[in-house]
Amino acid sequence: MLPFIREDLNQFEAYTPHPGGDSGSAVKSDLIMDRLDTNESPYDLPGELKQKLASIYQRDIETNRYPDGSHEPVKKAIANYVNSAISEVSTPITADYVSVGNGSDELIRSLLIATCLNGSGSILVANPTFSMYAILAQTLGVPVVTVNRSEANFEIDLIAAKQAILDQQNPPIKVVFVVHPNSPTANALTEAELDWLRSLPQHILVVIDEAYFEFSQTTVAGEITQHPNWVILRTFSKAFRLASLRVGYAITSPELTTILEKVRLPYNLPSFSQEAALLALTHREELQQVIPEIIRERDRLWTRLANHPLFKFWPSDANFIYGRLKSNNSDQRLNQIVQAMKSQGSLIRHTGGGLRITIGTPAENKRTGDRLFSLIDN
Repeated sequence: MLPFIREDLNQFEAYTPHPGGDSGSAVKSDLIMDRLDTNESPYDLPGELKQKLASIYQRDIETNRYPDGSHEPVKKAIANYVNSAISEVSTPITADYVSVGNGSDELIRSLLIATCLNGSGSILVANPTFSMYAILAQTLGVPVVTVNRSEANFEIDLIAAKQAILDQQNPPIKVVFVVHPNSPTANALTEAELDWLRSLPQHILVVIDEAYFEFSQTTVAGEITQHPNWVILRTFSKAFRLASLRVGYAITSPELTTILEKVRLPYNLPSFSQEAALLALTHREELQQVIPEIIRERDRLWTRLANHPLFKFWPSDANFIYGRLKSNNSDQRLNQIVQAMKSQGSLIRHTGGGLRITIGTPAENKRTGDRLFSLIDN
């Protein structure tokens, strides 16, 4: 350990991208890999939109100039999109309610900086869930309080969560992170969970991550003006097919967006990423035409795997499905399965005590289903 590095960092593990197994494992060089381990869209931007984006780059972007640090055009376009998906808008969302980040990860980090540094607060998460909440908190020296989820349907243990908020006093819980629907378990928040979030006092920040909103079509954005202690996170990495360009956004009160502007890095979102987000929103109907197909494929794969003799897979509200072994659901056995799938050409994710499988193209889903059933004979 380098003597000038914080000692606690030696205990942490970094987030591992594309964790489809050990990169040193022997895989046939001519094998086409089905990358179903990172919840991306299986479809790239259409060629004509790539050409439009290339034209915008050539015509409008000066690479010697900093990007627009205000993000104003992007925030206005996002606000219009958010309003279009809310059935009843008593108070329309404006650009003042939107903050833009280099992926949702940057926004999570900014929220932690704004609330919990210097021993002023801790966070609450219900495992299994998106690991970056805890990873980012730990890198900032912020304590992480965890509660469990129901083994039956992965609903948060609300009794334990309420008790944790009462018990954790030094430092107190300042932020509650939830995903709607959750990753990796793919279940949307229940009405009981939402009622609990609505009941939390104003001194606790509630972060509701809607990264998979376009697939679940379930949102609480219509309530954001009623809850000044709420933040909704979303991303362009999933349904909008811009994972490589790292555009995330937060919907929250203008007062909190002002704070986020204070703690974010200047010029945090490159010009090309901003233009891509604007283009994606302009052509959102075209880009989202594949969502019904992805949902049909999700349900088809889940129905098929629901009959798997080795696994239990749960219904999904997202663009992935989650399952666990019915017996011997050990990390070692799950790692073996991930490696076996990789050797055949399917990358899937071992996370949260189970396996998460992103929905790909029909051909990718069929091959992956076939390979999972072939494990029976191994």
